[in-house]
Amino acid sequence: MKRVFILTIFGLLLLCPIHAQTPRKEANKYLGEGYKLVWSDEFDKAGRPDPRWWSYEKGFERNHEAQYYQRENVECRDGILIFEGKKERRISFEYDPNGRNWDQKPLYAEYTSASINTRGKFSFLYGRMEVRAKIPTSKGAWPAIWLLGVKHSWPHNGEIDVMEYYHIKGRPHILANAAWGGRGQWQAIWDDEKIPYSHFTEKDPAWGDKFHVWRMDWDKEAIRIYVDGELLNEILLSKTINQGTRAQGFNPFTQEQYILLNLAMGGDNGGTIDDSALPMRYEVDYVRVYQKR
Repeated sequence: MKRVFILTIFGLLLLCPIHAQTPRKEANKYLGEGYKLVWSDEFDKAGRPDPRWWSYEKGFERNHEAQYYQRENVECRDGILIFEGKKERRISFEYDPNGRNWDQKPLYAEYTSASINTRGKFSFLYGRMEVRAKIPTSKGAWPAIWLLGVKHSWPHNGEIDVMEYYHIKGRPHILANAAWGGRGQWQAIWDDEKIPYSHFTEKDPAWGDKFHVWRMDWDKEAIRIYVDGELLNEILLSKTINQGTRAQGFNPFTQEQYILLNLAMGGDNGGTIDDSALPMRYEVDYVRVYQKR
């Protein structure tokens, strides 16, 4: 009897929505629109991010970025997930004196940060994702909230950038984007919105010192990206069809996507890093996913 009881409880847990101790008011706040909370992380447990849901990137990853990703630069403290970008030297495990790729050339990394994702642990198709975060805004900062499709290689798997921040021609911007496959192997077609940071600070000079709520609404018709209830970009899925020979004719935004959170530094878009502003901190209060049931 005891064994049957344990299995029954386990089975019931599998049938329940997967989320942390989200306050009931927050869990139910979109019921009037037909949305039910299906997954969340409130980052309430001190220490490293929950390994049931999050994996780490390691080393140099993309876009010629300056930081070396390592797990030591992200942890939960006082209910907040904190990424730290630091100036510190680390030996690169990717170093190869005969290597041709950019990430194989440096013997040392001069900066460290962190990047985590839910690949293979949690993904979803359609719904509402909400992230409350406070972002670093110094030169060289490149924080992001984004998603990637579970099938095909980039960009034919589809990329949704709920939030990016970096400087463009010396001026800071908030970005809300989506990308899908073009004709070449690594060629992306972008639907991007670059909103000057001044658009927000003119309304509130202390905007950068506060937490803000980024939201993505995603259905069969469109992806809509918001911050604090303001629509930043609407991407119609009628146009997000892959071209070329790789996954040709496939719409990557009709498949499940997984979540990524990271603090990049420098690189192709981050630009020159302001060392005087280091360490920089990117703070995430929660990540929640709602779906219509």
